[in-house]
Amino acid sequence: MKQYLEALQLIVDKGIEKKTRNAVTKSIFAHQMRFDMSDGFPAVTTKKLAFKSVVSELLWFLEGSNDERRLCEIMHGTRDADKTTIWTANAKADYWLERGLAESEGDLGRVYGVQWRNWINKDGDQLDQIKQVVERLAHDPNDRRLVVSAWNPGELNQMALPPCHMIFQFYVAEEGLSLHMYQRSCDMLLGVPFNIASYSLLLKMVAQVTGLEARELILTLGDAHIYEEHYEAVAKQLKREPGKLPDLWMNPDVDDIFSFTMEDFRLENYEPQETIKAEMIV
Repeated sequence: MKQYLEALQLIVDKGIEKKTRNAVTKSIFAHQMRFDMSDGFPAVTTKKLAFKSVVSELLWFLEGSNDERRLCEIMHGTRDADKTTIWTANAKADYWLERGLAESEGDLGRVYGVQWRNWINKDGDQLDQIKQVVERLAHDPNDRRLVVSAWNPGELNQMALPPCHMIFQFYVAEEGLSLHMYQRSCDMLLGVPFNIASYSLLLKMVAQVTGLEARELILTLGDAHIYEEHYEAVAKQLKREPGKLPDLWMNPDVDDIFSFTMEDFRLENYEPQETIKAEMIV
């Protein structure tokens, strides 16, 4: 994960400080990181990755759900209000609830999973982008249209949070599958390590169900920023040396992208350093 730590250091050294929608940040623009899957699973080791949260959120996206309580159910096995998820704060944010768009408790609107699985075209028909791209990978792996988008300009006002990781594309060469994701807004302390792991996991899952080898994850970061409230936590993390990357175990019997469960994944030989606590800025 040296690429990630180098990006943090670059922002600390050369980032521009400015006042943004929700906080003061220091940022750089249009930075790229590449992760070779043969090096191990890119889980951050200079602090602990919330791997269970990564898996549950990705499965939630793949269900096409917009229900934060369903995410809670996937992660904790219950919808009880005393259990929280990484989306709870967004579901309860005043700017979302005051618009009166939430149809029920936990309703986040037409967020990521809805766009992935239930994009509405101009005729009102539903488009399942994930199903479509997996089928194309099986039948035409050299297709240059292996793209999934969560950025739907006509529905941004119907989302509790406009998508940060906006669009991704698959690429096949010599039986190897790579994935390139563009992220418009990048919380470097809390969000980006999570996003690296999530899209690495998605790459591994799609590779398995299409009979390909997971090759490389490429992330292009648009506004890559550190919140002022996170400056001390970032400084603490940058003093730590990264360790050996863990291995990802996935249930080899799963051959359908929509059939994975929480029990089908685990990180092996993962030895992270202590958790660095920081507040998520909504």
